[in-house]
Amino acid sequence: MEEKKEIILSAKNVVVEFDVRDRILTAIRDISIDLYEGDVLAVVGESGSGKSVLTKTFTGMLESNGRVASGTIDYRGQELTKLRNHKDWEGIRGAKIATIFQDPMTSLDPIQTIGSQITEVIIKHQKKSRSEAKKMAIDYMTKVGIPDPAKRFGEYPFQYSGGMRQRIVIAIALACRPDILICDEPTTALDVTIQAQIIELLKSLQKEYQFTIIFITHDLGVVASIATNVAVMYAGELIGPKRGYSILMHQKFKNQR
Repeated sequence: MEEKKEIILSAKNVVVEFDVRDRILTAIRDISIDLYEGDVLAVVGESGSGKSVLTKTFTGMLESNGRVASGTIDYRGQELTKLRNHKDWEGIRGAKIATIFQDPMTSLDPIQTIGSQITEVIIKHQKKSRSEAKKMAIDYMTKVGIPDPAKRFGEYPFQYSGGMRQRIVIAIALACRPDILICDEPTTALDVTIQAQIIELLKSLQKEYQFTIIFITHDLGVVASIATNVAVMYAGELIGPKRGYSILMHQKFKNQR
């Protein structure tokens, strides 16, 4: 008998709108979804289907012209739609729900060393001294597969390859100790071999640190390799999620549309 898992994030009847010139664009249409502790929920859909918009509502990162027009988003008893500004979100964004983006350079400071960026996150989120944080940062670099981390600690982002930069972003996310890790197409810009390595790394780290993953992608091969739950999005609407959800249903749905 399958163990019953706790729902840690629950979105109910969420509608997201954007003000575009003189009209209102509805990007998310009455979506309800539950995220279970320890799962890997793959959110699949073509470009413009609303995948990233949906997950941005979980971290308060909608663009300034966007808003949650209706619905609720509950994270462990806290209603996220009631959070209005950066200060309100400070205890959630990064600390509880972290995000890895497609381009790691959007998350890394090009003029700050890799080691100092990880160290600062540890000091902020784990309240460690600078010397303790440096040791922990090197440990995190080791865990994500950075060779000779003590030496590379003082290097800058431009000195790392794309795949290695993505590993560093994962290390920074781990240093926040999040409950939920949102992976927004983190392997799209990488070659197939590096993609597979990053997927295996995420699976290994999830097993060790027991966080929950939302994995946004349009790559069905990636879905098959990591997901325990799949939700398909099309034109701002959601199909699923279901365990063992047949990917063939996605193609059937598109053909019917």
